[in-house]
Amino acid sequence: MITKFATVYAGHVDLPDMGQMATPANERRYSNEHLATVFEKTESVARVMDECGYHAIWLAEHHFQHEGYECLPNILMLAVHLAHVTPRIKIGCGFNIAPMWHPLRLAEDFATADILTRGRTIFGVGRGYHSREVETFGAPILDAEANRELFEEQVEIILKSFNQESFSHQGKRYTLPPAVPYRGYELREITLVPRPIHRPVECWQPIVSAKPRALDFMVRHRIKGVIGGGAATMAEGPVHGYREAAARAGRDLALGEDLCLGIFFHLAETREKAIREITPYYEEHVKMFAPLGFVPGITSAQMEAASRRGGWGVAGVPTVEHYTKTGSWFAGPPEELVAYLKDLESRFPGLQHVNMSISMGTPKPVMLEQLRWFAREVMPKFA
Repeated sequence: MITKFATVYAGHVDLPDMGQMATPANERRYSNEHLATVFEKTESVARVMDECGYHAIWLAEHHFQHEGYECLPNILMLAVHLAHVTPRIKIGCGFNIAPMWHPLRLAEDFATADILTRGRTIFGVGRGYHSREVETFGAPILDAEANRELFEEQVEIILKSFNQESFSHQGKRYTLPPAVPYRGYELREITLVPRPIHRPVECWQPIVSAKPRALDFMVRHRIKGVIGGGAATMAEGPVHGYREAAARAGRDLALGEDLCLGIFFHLAETREKAIREITPYYEEHVKMFAPLGFVPGITSAQMEAASRRGGWGVAGVPTVEHYTKTGSWFAGPPEELVAYLKDLESRFPGLQHVNMSISMGTPKPVMLEQLRWFAREVMPKFA
């Protein structure tokens, strides 16, 4: 049964123009002052969500994005701040990109946030997908196998440090601690100081390809999965795949249990009005995410067209209406969204968590209006 609603806010600043006729993604560049407005915007969104009774706001770690799309470089620091200005809402790391960290620094920073926010920070890790970010920090992303190997070893280290009073690790990339003399003895184990107080640590990871190896790794470490960012189009596959991985590990999960499904939404009095209003925001989403592989089904020719002003229809670039039919986007009145979510409940009886996300580029006043409207007209039906 769906009981916990959240949103994913990756940190886009308000844009002066939006849609296919607006500035192409690679030509966007803003002043430092404008990029810094992301923090006031994040705080406004978190305050409204807290007032409206949402379970969590999920933030995303990203770097170097002068285009204005994803402008939050340190979501653990931001989680501590948001916990000081809101009384209840949880702040999710969706996600810290482990390959851009030393695993013990990430573990220490989360432990600090866990303690200072009194358990309101949700831990989440990902492998990354921006070459500009990951490779700049000296980690592999173009070599997918090397990226996965690094990520899996890092997660094992992080979870050891959370769960064990003291530990050691010998792997392909890390030997922790190094065998060095320290104050008259040889170092053989190390302790994270402090460890998270709220244990076991709830950990989440994105599910994109849903390959058995990745799902087996998640289930083995009791990591929960987030299906979203366009992947919700193929939600049936990952939902069944995660349950099958759990069964291989000897766990019997209901369909949707330990998962979160992400849906982009926009409410209006009619479906036609909702489509009209959301289209420029959706087109910004395509401009940003199509080259990164997060617009399912788009062809290389359509992707090329989406990088230019106009001409999308002639090139056959999918419209938002296409994705409303596949189920990863919703545009329409509140009562139709209630029916859509009730259908999800019937298909995935173990599903508790749903991220109701607002598209890239949506201005702050529209975001706040949409979040309030959803809380007023939709959330009470799932109390």
